[in-house]
Amino acid sequence: MNRLSTLICAMLYTGLAAFANPATAQVLTPDQKTEVEALREGEMRKLIVHSEPEDLPAEPYLDKDGGEIQISDSNGSIRLVNFWATWCAPCRVEKPSLDALQQDMGGPEFEVIAIATGRNDLAGIDRFNEEYGITALATRLDPKSKLAQATHVRGLPVTILVNREGQEIGRLTGGADWNSDSAKAIITYLTELGGQTG
Repeated sequence: MNRLSTLICAMLYTGLAAFANPATAQVLTPDQKTEVEALREGEMRKLIVHSEPEDLPAEPYLDKDGGEIQISDSNGSIRLVNFWATWCAPCRVEKPSLDALQQDMGGPEFEVIAIATGRNDLAGIDRFNEEYGITALATRLDPKSKLAQATHVRGLPVTILVNREGQEIGRLTGGADWNSDSAKAIITYLTELGGQTG
């Protein structure tokens, strides 16, 4: 094989490897970032879309039985991770919209994860869910707020958008209507990108 052929093969291999590399697959291009930002209306205008994805901490959260889970453990789907608490007044307004979003759009490509941060006993969470009609969201816990602290959550609620590789690509501080047309348009856009970004 002559030098030119070797060079062409190396270039093709490098190009294909870049497309196959999941670390680059979900980096929003500047145009895609602009597209997401253009979909923000109403309360979604508070959503900050990052120019580069940000790695998430290894600190785990817990399921209802005490099993440990890491946000950064990618399941190949877009995830919306919400930090909330039973005593948080804005959370009472926001959480039903997160539950409705999970009901409407949850599946293999997208999931809402609501993590009760700080002192939230299971009985209190169950009462909260019953009072506010929460049926689609599984109980997730961060009892000592270690994950919230590691993720730089300064107040509640805070919601982060996580790409397919388990990296933060956006953040909204404060409450919002996550069942709005704008929120659904953003989620739809991100899930439809699939592996096309980067």
